Amino acid sequence: MNSSSLTSNDIDKLMTSLSNWGRWGKCDQLGTINLITAEKRKQAAALVKEGLSVSMAHDAIKVEQDGSSPFEHKMLPESFEPDATGATDMFSVSYHGFTTTHMDALCYFFYKGTMYNGFSKEEITKSGAGKLSINTLKNGIFTRALLMDMPQLWDLEYLPGDRAIYPEDLEVWEKKTGSQVGSGDAILIRTGRWARQRVEGSWEIMKNSSGLHVSCLPWLKKRDVAIVGSDLATDVMPSGVKDALLPIHQVLIVGMGTPILDVLDLEAVSEVAGARKRWEFLLTLAPLAVPGATGSPVNPIAIF
Repeated sequence: MNSSSLTSNDIDKLMTSLSNWGRWGKCDQLGTINLITAEKRKQAAALVKEGLSVSMAHDAIKVEQDGSSPFEHKMLPESFEPDATGATDMFSVSYHGFTTTHMDALCYFFYKGTMYNGFSKEEITKSGAGKLSINTLKNGIFTRALLMDMPQLWDLEYLPGDRAIYPEDLEVWEKKTGSQVGSGDAILIRTGRWARQRVEGSWEIMKNSSGLHVSCLPWLKKRDVAIVGSDLATDVMPSGVKDALLPIHQVLIVGMGTPILDVLDLEAVSEVAGARKRWEFLLTLAPLAVPGATGSPVNPIAIF
C-alpha cells in the first residue's frame, strides 16, 4: 500500500473488503466484541498469575491550555453545611477527544450516511443513539490484551510525532516478545504520548502525532482483533491519506465494527510488563450504562 498516493477512494475500498457487516447477522450491534467468546474469557482468566492489577486510565484533566474543561469535578454545597453527615460532588465530562480515557461506541462514526452493519445515521436523535450505543456493552469487557510497546521496540522514550506504525512493525514486536495476536484479543498500542508530553509539552495533536498507518487495517482484520486501543487516538495524524482525517477510526468502527479505546495511559503498565518480560494480560473494563451514549469514559485494568 503506497502511502504517498493513498486517497479516500482507497479507504472506500477498504470499507468494502474489510467489512464485517452481516457477519453476525443483520441485526448485530456488537461487532467484533462477538469474538470475545466464553472460551476466550476463560483463556484470559488463566493469564492471571500474580493478581497484580494496573490501571490504564489517565487521571482526569480538569482544565486544558485553551481554558476548556473536558472534565469538571464540583463539590456540592451540602458537603459543607454545619450538620453535614458526608460529602457529595458532581461530575461533568466531555470525553471524546484527546484528554479523557474513553471507549468509542459503534455509533460514534458515520460512513456515507450509515453506521456499522448498515444502520442509518438517522438512528441518532436528540435523545441519543437508537442503535449501537455504548449500552450494548454494559456487560463489560473481559479478554486477553497485548501491549505493543513501540518505543521499546525502537529503544526510544517515545515515538516522534511523524512516526507511523506499519503492519511489519507489529509483526516485529510479536517476534521480539513471542506474543501472537489472535482472535478476540485487544491490542493496545503505546506510542509514549504521555512521556512525550512530559518532555515536549503540548503540541498540535492532529498535525503531529504518531499512531497506526492505514495499512495496518487488513492486518487487524486478518487477526480478528476485538478491540484496538492506544495512548492517543490510534490513527497517525496526519493520516497520510488525502481527504481522510481518521481512516483507522472510520474503517474499524463503521466497517469492521471494532470499538476503540482512546487516550489510554500505558506508562505504568509498560513498566510492569517490561519488568516481567510479559506483554499479555487480562483486560477488564466496564463502560457506563448510559442508553444512547456514543461512548463512555472508562478505567481499563490490566491484571497480571
